[in-house]
Amino acid sequence: MRLSVVIPTIDEAAALPALLDDLRELKPLFGEIVIADAGSSDGTVDLARAAGARIVPAPRGRAHQLNAGAQYSRGDWLLFLHADSRIDTNACAAIRDALAVVPPVDAAVFRFAIDLPPVWKRMIEAGQAIRESLFGLAYGDQGLLIRRECFDAVGGYPELPLMEDVEMIRRLRRRYGVARLPAVVLTSGRRYRQRGIVRTWISHTLLITLFAAGVSPARLARWRDGTTALAR
Repeated sequence: MRLSVVIPTIDEAAALPALLDDLRELKPLFGEIVIADAGSSDGTVDLARAAGARIVPAPRGRAHQLNAGAQYSRGDWLLFLHADSRIDTNACAAIRDALAVVPPVDAAVFRFAIDLPPVWKRMIEAGQAIRESLFGLAYGDQGLLIRRECFDAVGGYPELPLMEDVEMIRRLRRRYGVARLPAVVLTSGRRYRQRGIVRTWISHTLLITLFAAGVSPARLARWRDGTTALAR
């Protein structure tokens, strides 16, 4: 079976090389790396190409980029990762095991882990574990391993302004189920550091809670971007 890794990027020259190094060391498992780039101007594309990745231009927006990368890829299996994620040998062993079982899993995510100071790391990871247990909603930061035929059958990522990853998991759970792999993909805590850890945690928690309660992604995006009041 051939596995394609799809990574959406826009100006990720600072973060992407570490993930590409991880994938290079673990290359026997990965058939190809596809970078879906939405117009980077910081050298991201050159770095990715030098690392042997295939590049596909895509409209800006994570769902657009993920779908473009999937369409351009050639694998029977797809692994979607964020550019600021890190993947290790334990994660690769979990992928290998998931592909080897008969029948193989249809779709799976990793455990959520974030690179923050210990107190905040434990709190944020515990909060996501509780939400995932209660609602079954995983973040895109957790990666998504999926059979191509399952990806195609649900129509790919829904092209929403945000929560496209959570809605994708929701659709997959209804149709196929989503396994949880016994390993982590580590995501960067840079956005928490840039925006303030407490503020970002509250914002993320509120957004996903309201989304689970039925508030539209368009309204949530406008509120997140400060262009409208949430109550409108």
